Amino acid sequence: MPIANTDSRPRRCLGARIVSLLALLLAALPLAAPAQVTRADLDTVRAGRFDFGKMWTFEYAPTDYFTETYGFEANEEWFERARLSVLRIPGCSASFVSPNGLVATNHHCVRGAITRVTREGESLLDDGFVATSLEEERRIPNYYADQLIHVEDITHEVFQAIDPIGDAAARDSAREAVFDAMRSSLLEIHSGMPDSVWVQIVPLYHGGRYSAYVFRRFTDVRLVVAAELQMGFFGGDADNFTYPRYDLDFAMLRIYDRDGQPFRPDHYLRWPAEGVEQGDVVFVIGNPGSTNRLRTMDQLEYLRDVEVPARLAWYTSRLEALEALRQAEPELAESMNVRNLMFGLSNSLKARTGQLAALRDPVIMRKKWDAERQLRDSIGGNPLLREFGDVFSRITEIQASKAAFGSSYGAFYALGNPTYSSATVLRAIYARAYLSALAAGGDASAAREGLLSVGDKPEVLELGFLTARFRDFDRYLGAGNDITWTALRGQTAAEAAAALLEASALGDSARTAAAIADGSLDAEDPAVTLAAALLPMFQEYSQAFAGFTESEGRLEGELGRARFDVYGRSIPPDGTFSPRITDGVVKGYRYNGTAAPPYTTFFGIYDRYVAHGPDSEWDLPERWRTPPAGLDLSTPLNFASTADTYGGNSGSPAVTPELELVGLNFDRNIEGLSRDFIYLPEQGRNVMVDVRAIRAALDVVYDSDRIVAELETGRLFETEAAADAAGR
Repeated sequence: MPIANTDSRPRRCLGARIVSLLALLLAALPLAAPAQVTRADLDTVRAGRFDFGKMWTFEYAPTDYFTETYGFEANEEWFERARLSVLRIPGCSASFVSPNGLVATNHHCVRGAITRVTREGESLLDDGFVATSLEEERRIPNYYADQLIHVEDITHEVFQAIDPIGDAAARDSAREAVFDAMRSSLLEIHSGMPDSVWVQIVPLYHGGRYSAYVFRRFTDVRLVVAAELQMGFFGGDADNFTYPRYDLDFAMLRIYDRDGQPFRPDHYLRWPAEGVEQGDVVFVIGNPGSTNRLRTMDQLEYLRDVEVPARLAWYTSRLEALEALRQAEPELAESMNVRNLMFGLSNSLKARTGQLAALRDPVIMRKKWDAERQLRDSIGGNPLLREFGDVFSRITEIQASKAAFGSSYGAFYALGNPTYSSATVLRAIYARAYLSALAAGGDASAAREGLLSVGDKPEVLELGFLTARFRDFDRYLGAGNDITWTALRGQTAAEAAAALLEASALGDSARTAAAIADGSLDAEDPAVTLAAALLPMFQEYSQAFAGFTESEGRLEGELGRARFDVYGRSIPPDGTFSPRITDGVVKGYRYNGTAAPPYTTFFGIYDRYVAHGPDSEWDLPERWRTPPAGLDLSTPLNFASTADTYGGNSGSPAVTPELELVGLNFDRNIEGLSRDFIYLPEQGRNVMVDVRAIRAALDVVYDSDRIVAELETGRLFETEAAADAAGR
């Protein structure tokens, strides 16, 4: 019988929920050592063996460690099979799951792709998609998937070229020359591949080592199955970065070859008859994004005191502007894909909140301090490494210089971002350059073209973004600053933004074009006046930061080189959105006086639906609201493990030692948000969709017999009828 619900409470707007959540999280962040952590306690804290994580690279594969720890032969052949079974897709990871090019990944990894293949009158994000035949599989425009086919350590060639050179610029030129030579050589070696091949040079250990990665790129990628958005993001932002979790975050793609036929990979991950249990080992293979585990203490303190707080404030204010548009013009917001923009920002907001908590955690920072102490001692005690001895102090000096520009960082953060910035401010910057070029008798065509290229934003959104930027000026520069005074002129940020949009010829594209055409645009326009006030300070800040970043990068490379000389491959490099493999075990954990189970089931979805009801983050699509006949609600849905994952690992396959697929990584818990800086498996968990739930959904709910049959038999079925005829 249908599950009833009598909860008629209105659903809170997304922006308000996010802001409230942020306030609660920030209020809970430790600002100093908690009372239960004394100085004596901190003095006993030491760095752990795996504090820098387990994001192992394939060129430095941990063959002995895996073999000894988990009791199977993790040889070169095993790592090659693992590597070739996995793909990198835009922003995420994926894997081959059949010999016919079928690929599994997360739903949230292909949200944009689903939108791009949606036809008029459809709403595939909300309704889901199932291709009932090969012919119905929809090619995704401007999409690709990369397979790592070769890895080569080129560190020796790079250092051999740059070490004799003293001048920094000349060293950079020599390094680029080596990169170009290696790319050309590897492209020639792999020129016989039937698909496009490209070479990426990846700095590891921040430039302490270098690897050349050769990727085979597939550009014919088609959507096969996608869950409904409400199932793929069940629980919404409230459940994001939490566990226990109840989320069917999966989608299926298929790779086609140049002849338009399903691609036949040499290696793929098989779906097992059984899933994982508590204590089972899993290996997660994918492309973790950039982490900061190898940063110095002074770099971490700069992040804590300047960068992360400024970004948190920016995410919050831009989310409020997007939510205002969603409330005022819901249909327009939907056509602009504002939901996806907000999902991305809210994800970053929550992640940065967790980062700030980690940076303010005295135990974590003490562990980082101890690890740095050990490295300093090792460098200082080795005559061959003493040339690196002053690297720490030079990095410290740069952090002090960056901190001196902290107010500029907050005021101008993402100023030129076309998606989240005021179009009027962007036009004003172009207009200033255009008018200056005209006054000097120079060529103003480039500035004119840039000025006319800035498109309009909906009025509500433009007002929101401009108001947010004016508040940034007031918050970080102060009321007495010329930029703030020019922007506000004694008004509130909202009042000043509305007045500027009404008075300036740059308030929309039509007025801008007219003012250029009739020559009425001049330096007295209020938006141009604002640009004239802010550009000198913005340019000074931008040039200074570019110099700091360049110098800091060189020093980090020197430190990375010294670190590798001390520890070798026992410490993996920071994440670089390049292929990695990490190990862990399926495991629950203790939290809030209770225990999180190793896995959850479909029962939990219906518990939450009944408790929260329709029009909540725990709503269910129509075909799910009554438990479908034949769906075993005790089927494992999500599970947690200690594997070391990070952003970019979304869609990564979790596999057994036999390279059987058991789950798709899609999230971390709150306790795992510290992984930007440190890996702590005691409480941190990655969260995965169990393949048993995916199989059950495909079979019972989405009635995709041909895909289930393909997963079970490895055979390709062109239609549902063909699968049925084969006994499905």
